[in-house]
Amino acid sequence: MNFQAKLNRMIAEKTPTQPAHYAAAQDIRIVESTDIFRGQTEIMIKHEGVIYRMKITRQGKLILNK
Repeated sequence: MNFQAKLNRMIAEKTPTQPAHYAAAQDIRIVESTDIFRGQTEIMIKHEGVIYRMKITRQGKLILNK
């Protein structure tokens, strides 16, 4: 099996799971990204007087920049 085939198999077999500490902590608030972004792909977050930019990439991932 070549490298690309092995890589594709590893990706296909990987199923996302939540880390145990998230599943066990019932008091952690979960916020849906759709509620935060409201149809936009980029938002600004002010934290302790500093502005951060959070963006949804074309691949659907989140990036946070200072």
